[in-house]
Parts: sequence; structure tokens; C-alpha cells
Amino acid sequence: MKATFDRLRQRQPQLFSAADLHLPAASRQAMTEIIDAIESVIALPAYQAQVLAQAPAIARLPNAARGVFMGYDFHLTETGPKLIEINTNAGGGLLNAYLLAAHGHEDEAARLCADYVEMFREEWRLARGDAPLRRIAIVDEAPAGQFLAPEFELFRDLFAANGIAAVVADPAELGSDGEHLLHTGEPIDLIYNRLTDFSFTAAVHGHIRAIFESGGVVVTPHPRAHALYADKRNLMLLSDTAALTALGVQEATQQTLLAGIPRVVSVTPEQGDAFWAERKRWFFKPPAGFGSRAAYRGDKLTKRVFEEILHGGYIAQEIALPSEHVVPVEGGEATMKADIRCYVYAGRIQCVAARLYQGQTTNFRTPGGGFAPVFFA
Repeated sequence: MKATFDRLRQRQPQLFSAADLHLPAASRQAMTEIIDAIESVIALPAYQAQVLAQAPAIARLPNAARGVFMGYDFHLTETGPKLIEINTNAGGGLLNAYLLAAHGHEDEAARLCADYVEMFREEWRLARGDAPLRRIAIVDEAPAGQFLAPEFELFRDLFAANGIAAVVADPAELGSDGEHLLHTGEPIDLIYNRLTDFSFTAAVHGHIRAIFESGGVVVTPHPRAHALYADKRNLMLLSDTAALTALGVQEATQQTLLAGIPRVVSVTPEQGDAFWAERKRWFFKPPAGFGSRAAYRGDKLTKRVFEEILHGGYIAQEIALPSEHVVPVEGGEATMKADIRCYVYAGRIQCVAARLYQGQTTNFRTPGGGFAPVFFA
């Protein structure tokens, strides 16, 4: 794994920081408790009914698969971890296994890779029982040009090493015989979905949508998982006392959620003056956004952008500033902000990693920044 990591670092050095983070075990425990609390609410029929009522119809289809690589992203504050967002196709999980190996934790890296393979097998079993899983397609738009393209290739090789044929494909490279999706004439059993068109609404994804809706392919993560977990409007429910009470959430669980999730509210034109006056306390995000796209810290806003936000269906989240860490960089040291990402499957943390950066939002452009392993003691 070390040799592969060295090649990755030479190919895209901005992916990896030279640093590692050592955090107190209490931080991991607090993040675990917040994740457990969220998972317990998402399991409630009342929550699912309310959230799915505003979701696209495709998200309301029953789905036994859970969804791989939930990314619970936290900022560590003086009052404990604060959940910033949840993503359903969080990238970097396998890259961070190789990063662990590069830091001398090869056994842990191997265990993590095996865990990831078993996760995909479990998704298949939940959907198809004892039928053999033969072929996986790792699907994204123009995958060779994606920033995380090296990870797609690592997954292809990992699946192949475990007896599962795998391809990396653009949606346009997938054909259909009306019952199954095909790649070079071979049927695809499961799609590892890296698309950000979470409901397959784009015309180019119409064949994927049709076969998925007819039950001809297993997709993970799938539209229902995105609607239940990653629509940022859900954070309005999870951070509101009245909403949680109405859902029947227990008092202890409410306390965990309210302490661990900064308040999230809807942004409307009618409240424009109030939001502008208090903009420094808010972070503005589109409800279906990803990768910090079109997200803005209130204290950095121009009036023009703010007007777009008011009419763009945005949500506003109370700012929870990220922790800062002095880390080694070429030629010395630098102070970096840290987002802490928990990669989660079926409510269980598989891996914890940091994304180190400077600037307004997470990025992979800061010299010395990128993914960094997190160790707890």
C-alpha cells in the first residue's frame, strides 16, 4: 500500500497533508453520540414521512440498501464537536485507508479496506439476498477528469482483488437492454454512485433512473438515502426543539442534538433585513449543495450575492468555527483549519479523517493542506 500511496502523492500532492491530528478520545465519543442521536431520529416513521413528503418521487421508492459512505462532517469547538453537514457520497474513504498505511498503520488500513468491501457486499445482500455480486460500476460524470479520479481507480482494483469485476464509467458509457444496465455488453449488478445529480433528474441519467426504478440495478448511495440524510433542510428539524418534540424524540436525544448541531433555519426574502443585519453569525448554504459549492460565510458576503441567496431557497446555519492546528509544511509550519469527517455505514464509524485547509471553506488548494489521519487518545 505504501508504494501505491507514493504514486498517489506524486500524481496529486494536494490530496494529502504531511500532518496528522491527535485528538482526545472524548471528541470521538461526542461525535459518536451525535451520530447515534441522528440515526435514531432518521429511523422514526414520523421523520421519514415528513422528510420524504418534500423529496422527489424517486426518493420515496422503498429501498433495502442503506447507502455507503455517509460523511458526517464536524467542526471541533470549545464546547464540543458541532455537526456541519451530512453527505451521502462522501469522497476520500479509501484514500484515507492508504494514508493510514503511509503513517505506519498498515494493519488498520487493511482492516478498513476489508470493511469497505464487506459494506458493498452487505448492500447487495440487503437488496438481492444470496444472489452473486458479479460486477460493480463506479459512476461519475467524466470520471477521469474528476479530482478524486485516483480513488475511483483504487476502488476498481480493490473490488477486482476481492473477486468482483469493476469498471469506472461515465453514465453515457452505460447502455440498457430494458431490464439491466450494461457496460460493453456486460450487465451491471450494482452502481457505486459518485454522481451529484442525487435524484437522476438530468436527461443523460434517464436510463439509470429507468432501470433503477424498475429494480434492475442496485444503486448505493441512492436517492432515498440522500433525501433522509443529506438534504440540508433536514438540519432544520434536527436542530429545532419544537420539531423534535413533535416527532416524539426523547428528551435526552434532543439535548444531544441541540448541543451538537448548530441551529439551521430557512432563508426567505421577507427576513432579508434581519439576516443582513446578523449575517456575521450565519453560514449560508443551498439545500442540495455539496463540496462547499455556492456556500458563503455571512461576514464575507457582498450585497449582490446576498440578494441571490434570499431568492435561492437557501438555509442558514449558525457559524461554528473550525478548530485550528499548527502543522508542518514545506519550509516550516502553518496554521490550518480542520473539518473532521466521520465515514459511517449503518450508523457505525468506520474511519475518521481531517481535511486541513485555509480560507472560507474546505478546499484542496492550500499548500500543506489536504486529508490528514486522525488519531484519538
